[in-house]
Order: sequence, then C-alpha cells, then structure tokens
Amino acid sequence: MKIRIWDLPTRLFHWALVLAVLGSFISADDDGGTLVWHARFGYFILSLLLFRVIWGFTGSHYAKFFNFIKSPKTVLSYLKNPTEVPGHNPLGALSVIALLGFLLLQAVTGLFASDDIAFEGPLVKYVSSSVTELITSIHRLNESVLITLVALHIGAILYYRWVKKTDLVKPMVTGDKEWVEKIPVARDSFSLRLVAVVIYLAIASVLYYFLR
Repeated sequence: MKIRIWDLPTRLFHWALVLAVLGSFISADDDGGTLVWHARFGYFILSLLLFRVIWGFTGSHYAKFFNFIKSPKTVLSYLKNPTEVPGHNPLGALSVIALLGFLLLQAVTGLFASDDIAFEGPLVKYVSSSVTELITSIHRLNESVLITLVALHIGAILYYRWVKKTDLVKPMVTGDKEWVEKIPVARDSFSLRLVAVVIYLAIASVLYYFLR
C-alpha cells in the first residue's frame, strides 16, 4: 500500500534546492557578468537551508532529524546488513547532513566573500580584509567538496535505481512509497503546509532585512 513519507514542504525544499544549487554553479563564472545572479541564488539557498534546519524539528515524521540521524553503531550495523527503510537509511542520512552542512558553509562564507573586482558579499564591511581573503578562499575550496558530494549523491541514487531496483526519486516527487508493513505515516495536512509557509516567509523576511 502507498504510505505518505515526504510531506509537501520537504519535497518543495528538495527540488527548489536542486534548482538553486544548479543555478549557483552555472552563474559562478563572471565572464558573462552573472555574479549578481550567483549571489541571489546563494541567498535563496541560505533561506532554504535555514528552513530545513527548522523543519528538521517541526516538520512531519520522516523530515525530523531525530528520526533519521543515527548513531555510528547503527550506521555500522546497517553497513553490515543493509535493509530498506521508509525514509533516509542511516548511511543516506549522513549524506544528507553532509550536503546540508557544506551547502550552509558555502552560503554563509559567500556573505563575506569578495573577488576584489565585481562582487562583495553584503557582510564584507563587517570584517577585515584578511578575514575576507580567508573566507573567500574557503568559499572557493568548498566548491570542489560540494561537487564531490553532489556526484556521490547522484551516484547513490543511480545505484539504488539500477542495482537495488529501488526508486528514490519518485517518492520525493509524489511523497508516497509502497510499503507492506505498518509504519508511521507522515502528516501532510493543510495546517502543516501553512506552518511551513509562515516559517519560510519569516526566514526570507529576516534575511532580506539584514542582507539588503
């Protein structure tokens, strides 16, 4: 039977983040004067990540961090005996946390970054030039880390699709997953979605106020 695993806010966050990250990579080259769009994508990514952090405590069952972040012992046990789980498996959870963490690092360092020519982050004025130079270097180096993590993430999805015959993409589109056993159903009501809208608008408003 079909079970609701991913609520609509989680799904919208996921696909919006995919598009925003893609847009940020495409616009990172200043040859066409696209850094202004790179910055806009960065602000959008930051707002999405902050939403996901809050949603990790207030969202539906499978979106909450404590329901998918496991101890090292559990991860090792899963590696020895992999079993399918409704939401993120223990190893996949590590991938999710790594991606969110390094994306957050990229977004935050971008606020203090400068290329000394065409772009300065909105918070550059609050730190010294040496700090700006250091943070800019971290921002550039972290790009390679993100490319690696994204590649591993896509590789894992393809591995599950073609080797383990498990489609991880469809549930993130429809929100539902075929499951035989009785398991918790993710709440995805209108009120939950409304809470998500309020949270995101509050985050976007705060960022706009401080970063404009």
